[in-house]
Amino acid sequence: MATSGSWCAPSTRGVRVLNGIWLGCQRVKARTAVIPAAGLGTRFLPVTKAVPKELLPIIDMPALQLVMDEAVEVGVDHIVLVSNVNKPGIEAYVRPAADVVQRVRASGRIELADRLARIGTDVRVSVVYQDAPLGLGHAVGCARDVVADEPFVVLLPDELMGDSHLLQSLVDAVDSTGVGAVGLMRVARDEVSSYGVITPADGAPHDGPFRIVDVVEKPKMEDAPSNLIIIGRYVLTPDVFDKIARLSPHANGELQLTDALRAQSAESPLAGLLNKSARYDTGTPMGWLTAVIDIALNRPDTSNALQAWLRGRVEF
Repeated sequence: MATSGSWCAPSTRGVRVLNGIWLGCQRVKARTAVIPAAGLGTRFLPVTKAVPKELLPIIDMPALQLVMDEAVEVGVDHIVLVSNVNKPGIEAYVRPAADVVQRVRASGRIELADRLARIGTDVRVSVVYQDAPLGLGHAVGCARDVVADEPFVVLLPDELMGDSHLLQSLVDAVDSTGVGAVGLMRVARDEVSSYGVITPADGAPHDGPFRIVDVVEKPKMEDAPSNLIIIGRYVLTPDVFDKIARLSPHANGELQLTDALRAQSAESPLAGLLNKSARYDTGTPMGWLTAVIDIALNRPDTSNALQAWLRGRVEF
């Protein structure tokens, strides 16, 4: 008779009663989020000499806070930040600060105060370090000891979403199927060389969901198997860590997460879900600027004033 959960699928865990009797496997919903935040923000120098790019404001809110809020909205109660020792501001931001929360609350921003208060208290935060730029696969692998043996969310903080609908759908998909799931977006064919691109199984409807049978990192346009790219929202099963551990680096020395996903999809097709919400890529100064403007145009407390200023400043 089995005495541990080692026979369970990657998205399940063994269940025993106190006397050690084996009860079988139980599906585990993703409750941990990994946020890779070790990049040094070269494109944003000189500001990132002092301020991590994840803390650059989206109006009045750091991008990191928005991404953590998204994770909490889908039930995450443990956030793992993969940072760099040269970015102490990341760790300082998530350190509980009752005085800051009190000042925000006293200013009348009650809902914001509640969001700030839960980080590091109701929502546990762990910080691990990636001290060399060895790629997204390596960054996710740095979280292995903290994530342990349960499904987990990965959110890239350079990508901001209009809501948490995609992430919730990914969490639910993994919970129901037991295989990893990734967010997808269609792009023009001449853009595929900048992304990880999937090969969907035959017969999928145009808008998905998709069964992913292969993944390739940054293919040439003529070699791309589709125009469906992976965006920065994933829910992965813990066996991906073994795939990461066996990766060979690319010519630039990096370990790519897409290669680990490719290895997983060769064993069992992953799930791919199309994003239907707004998405902002803030990885460049222009991307950050357009995100700030667009989000401000959609925020009730800033929309009217910004629109009035734009009408007086820009000729349409």
